[in-house]
Amino acid sequence: MRILLGITGGIAAYKAANLVRALAESGHNVQVLPTKNALEFIGKSTLEALSGNPIGTELYEDVQEVRHVKLGQDAELVLVAPATANFLAKLANGIADDLLMNAILASTAPVVVCPAMHTEMWLNPATKANVAILESRGIRVMEPASGRLTGGDSGPGRLPETQDIIDFAITGSRSFAGKSVVVTAGGTREPIDEVRYIGNSSSGRMGIELAVAFRNQGATVTLVACNIERELPAGINVIEASSVSELELAMDQEADILVMAAAVSDFELKAPHQGKLHRGSPLSLEMTPTKDLLAGYAANHESTFCVGFALAENGSDLTHVATEKMWAKGVDAVVGNTVSALGAKDSAVHLVTKSGSSEKSGSKQEIAKWLVAELGATMSSS
Repeated sequence: MRILLGITGGIAAYKAANLVRALAESGHNVQVLPTKNALEFIGKSTLEALSGNPIGTELYEDVQEVRHVKLGQDAELVLVAPATANFLAKLANGIADDLLMNAILASTAPVVVCPAMHTEMWLNPATKANVAILESRGIRVMEPASGRLTGGDSGPGRLPETQDIIDFAITGSRSFAGKSVVVTAGGTREPIDEVRYIGNSSSGRMGIELAVAFRNQGATVTLVACNIERELPAGINVIEASSVSELELAMDQEADILVMAAAVSDFELKAPHQGKLHRGSPLSLEMTPTKDLLAGYAANHESTFCVGFALAENGSDLTHVATEKMWAKGVDAVVGNTVSALGAKDSAVHLVTKSGSSEKSGSKQEIAKWLVAELGATMSSS
């Protein structure tokens, strides 16, 4: 494989020597492209000797060869290790101010970045936002390891070990490769008249993060987006739906996995008003229950691994609520959460499967990654 290995200017750059050697010894053609700051930490001669390829860092060298485009076009994989906070920010915003950034933007190859930085920088909201942007575009971001950092500090931000990076970027298991996944997200809206509706406050954030997490694990993902007012991720097939009936039609497709993360209305008007209702006398609305889409899908697609969500009042026993819903709906797993999760960035969930239960709290991005890993483990053991 032709690998473009970017090295950025952090203390962990010295570890890139082992990575270059390991990749080259595995038979890969490694073109190393360090930034000028990276060469403050590791020598150009070392990288050339280990890779067997010459190295240039100047954007305006060999201009006649349009080198930044050629580097990007030749690569079958772009791997950046270590990736500093500054690099993540530039990549998230498409700032092409050096040869490495130009080559990445000129490439259509998969991109994998391995961040390494001080703990406070990794946990900074700006860095987390940049990581979320990159992942939404299909760029795979490896979680840094925890351990000794520069100076006497320890914590998350350490560059993972060489073999862990290779496993993640090249030889590692992408647990849902070849699988088709349908994820529903957002909240349905049932019309009262032609301008008003009955809806809910679901933002669709959890469903979007789940779709991204499945995509990053190699799945072919279809996201059924119900009234989501935020940018949707790249590399995912998106079908828009609004009402329960539209959602039912959009999700009725064969898939290996269905994740029903959308907040579906329990009731609809028996007879929505044609036109616009006007203010006047008190109004009574006759409501009827909507279809149970999750139970219906599970009954009609017996080979699909079906995952539901159970929304409970704050303070509820989520494991109990999720367990009851799993058996009532005839599905394989249920994620229990509380109403406080609606529209929030963070959450706490309980995952119940037929083999047991577990729980996780954190950002919805962190929870989504965890859920996908847990579901993968559950499916592989069944």
